[in-house]
Amino acid sequence: MSDKLTEIMAHKRREVAPRVRPVSLEELAALDARLPRPPSFAAALRRADGALAVIAEIKRRSPSAGDIKAGVPALDQALRYQSAGADALSILTDEKYFGGTLADLESVTGHFRAHAAAAPALPCIRKDFMVHPVQVLEAREAGASAILIIVRALEDADIRVLHEAARAAGLDALFEIHNEAELDRALAHEATIIGVNNRDLAVFRCDLGLSERLIPKFPAHVTAVSESGIFTAADAARVRACGAHAILCGEALMKAADTAALLADFHRA
Repeated sequence: MSDKLTEIMAHKRREVAPRVRPVSLEELAALDARLPRPPSFAAALRRADGALAVIAEIKRRSPSAGDIKAGVPALDQALRYQSAGADALSILTDEKYFGGTLADLESVTGHFRAHAAAAPALPCIRKDFMVHPVQVLEAREAGASAILIIVRALEDADIRVLHEAARAAGLDALFEIHNEAELDRALAHEATIIGVNNRDLAVFRCDLGLSERLIPKFPAHVTAVSESGIFTAADAARVRACGAHAILCGEALMKAADTAALLADFHRA
């Protein structure tokens, strides 16, 4: 792990520690059965028309970019993305490094449920640094459709526990990788959605060449997502050409003067 990622994961474990308690697969399955079924994250990433799907991210700030759109209400940004044609949402719930909260996710999914008759709800991934099944339980309670599993940041035993918890809770899992070894580990855990993070977490520099090198190695049944460093239609076309089914884009969409136009450019890539 990079020094920054090590720092973030250590902080996350300290942050989550007061909430840690035993969370069984049976409890998660019962929760899934009791709560309304969220829309499918996996299905949203494979568009029926074959176009590139877009996971639009709500990201107020980041360690690499600093403030991006500080203070913007999550629901306002979610509705902007929804009306602009996003296929799914990524909602950051880490407060210290990204300026998000679990309440952001709850506000968005709650609105979508309440207004489902007016517009189809978008599936939302809880974008956070997952370290314990209690966070999976929180994600399901908050209306998420998926969680993030950062392969580089976790031991295989931790990945197994989190993936089993997600399955029991009825959630998809986006496995994030950065190299061939992490791809092999994700596949060993039966990942069906894998995202290539084009940002090197050691130096916070983006290289779309990572998607170009890694995505062609994915098995055909795996949904391929290219994450980070996508700002233009040309960037989107580049990762589409190497086999990406979807992109995850935050900074460019948060700053876009015309969100719908940029999203349309991405879809046409």
